[in-house]
Amino acid sequence: MVRTIGKAGRHLGVKLWRKWHDISLPLVAVIICLPLIVVVASFFIGLAGEEQRATLSHLFSTVIGEYVKHSAILLLGVGLMVLVIGVATAWLTTACEFPGVRWLRWALLLPLAMPAYITAYTYSGMLSFEGPVQSALRTLSGWGLGDYAFPEIRSLTGAVLVMGFVLFPYVYLVTRAAFIEQSRAAIEAGRTLGLGPWQSFSRVALPMARPAIATGVTLALMETLADYGTVHFYGVTTFTTGIFRTWYGMDDKVGALQLASILLSAVVVLMLVERISRKQSRYHHAGRSNHATRPMRLRGGKAVLAFMVCFLPVVFGFLLPALQLLSWSFDRLDVWTDSAFWILIRNSLVLAALAAVITVTFALWLCYGKRVASKRQQTSSTRITKASVSFASLGYAIPGVVIAVGVMVPLSWLDHRIIAFSESVFGVNPGLIFSGTIIALLFAYTVRFLSISIQTVESGLSQISHAMDESGRILGLKSQEVLTRIHFPLLRTSLITAGILVFVDVLKELPATLVLRPFNFNTLAVRAYEMAGDERLADAGPAAIMIVLAGLIPVILLSRAMNRRQTLSKEEARPLDPRPGEIYEPV
Repeated sequence: MVRTIGKAGRHLGVKLWRKWHDISLPLVAVIICLPLIVVVASFFIGLAGEEQRATLSHLFSTVIGEYVKHSAILLLGVGLMVLVIGVATAWLTTACEFPGVRWLRWALLLPLAMPAYITAYTYSGMLSFEGPVQSALRTLSGWGLGDYAFPEIRSLTGAVLVMGFVLFPYVYLVTRAAFIEQSRAAIEAGRTLGLGPWQSFSRVALPMARPAIATGVTLALMETLADYGTVHFYGVTTFTTGIFRTWYGMDDKVGALQLASILLSAVVVLMLVERISRKQSRYHHAGRSNHATRPMRLRGGKAVLAFMVCFLPVVFGFLLPALQLLSWSFDRLDVWTDSAFWILIRNSLVLAALAAVITVTFALWLCYGKRVASKRQQTSSTRITKASVSFASLGYAIPGVVIAVGVMVPLSWLDHRIIAFSESVFGVNPGLIFSGTIIALLFAYTVRFLSISIQTVESGLSQISHAMDESGRILGLKSQEVLTRIHFPLLRTSLITAGILVFVDVLKELPATLVLRPFNFNTLAVRAYEMAGDERLADAGPAAIMIVLAGLIPVILLSRAMNRRQTLSKEEARPLDPRPGEIYEPV
């Protein structure tokens, strides 16, 4: 009797656990996607109302044409730059051997540590009239004001160049991974047919890597659309600057939402392109050979040329801005002893740590729910669970300013409802509980960066065999106990990695922080932006250098992952038949 009751209790507990999973996962996904739902709904609501239609018509007749033009030029210029630099450096560092190639393979990732808006500040300081470049030019030539013409860095062309040198590692990273995974058989077949090194690259390797290249370019373009600090500082009007101007300058929330919905539609198109490219990439790399591509050894002038092609992007994308930041930081040593500066560091670190813990917790919950659902029969609840995880991953591709606007509207509505209820019942005004505190910031960060945690945790879970789950069940562990006692220890590295990536991205995030930060609450990113906006570029140095130093952490992780992948590729290139005296152990 007792045994029967115990079995019934365990069976009821499993059913309740599954029900909770089936309900909580879609609920979390809906909450995460709420800002995006608000932005999309605002466009259609705007079409229904006469006043909102008038606002949209006014935007189309006045500013949207300029936003589209500048955004298109920016996308085209940055796209061409990252394509040329990323593909060239990926091919040279993968298929060629020349002096310095080993450290260039990881050095080409360094621009990822430098946010575009910080690079924009440094180049503006270096190339301005009182900067070191023009000062040295006047000293050497004896020229004065008005005696020479110097290109203006604060322009659309300057924004293209800065963002191109910062974002090309997106293309370099995925393209080099594609080149590493290409088999030597295809390249050697081209050589057998009389193709030279350039023809083998253009007619064999490049078409095979085309889906990966498209993915990298698309990611860079999405970052370009999401940028605010660079285009605002350089005076380029795009959708992100237009949303800020409409929200704050004109106090027009409806217009800002409508602009955000148009920007969101452009991002969705880029996301679809990226998804299609990723699917095509599976077929391009199917049937991989056991032999990796053998690098060509370059000597003389070819080696020097290859080194310069790979080294110059590192110089312009990282070394020059980093040296300028170090110079500013040494000029402002008093800032490092200022208590206000350390309050900024504390605010930034606390926000980043809280956001990392929240996003990793949600990611673990969603990914484990998806894993549990995948083992059950394909029912409507199972499909909803899997779709919920996919929808919760949309935020990373959405610009921070769009998410910020989508977060502010529902939280402001909720706050005003709470204030009205509290005043009518208790006669007390509690103030802005959600939209006026860091809760709004943490919500926006979770929406924006949850995708990073989900991808990292999912990758870790995929390496844990389902047989371990079944073994735990046989030993009497419940689903939650399998997670805490088996999966959690094995996922420790993946969870730490996900937390670090989110931590660094939150430190660098500017648009969402500008919109949603509480009154008199600043971070390192906001401090750098405010100092640059006041033309106090040297004062922005210490805050910017702290962000860059934190940004080096994921670069180191990426570099280690790339080196590990190339090491495995070289090991797979070993002959299948053992040499005399060598014994291969079965795997």
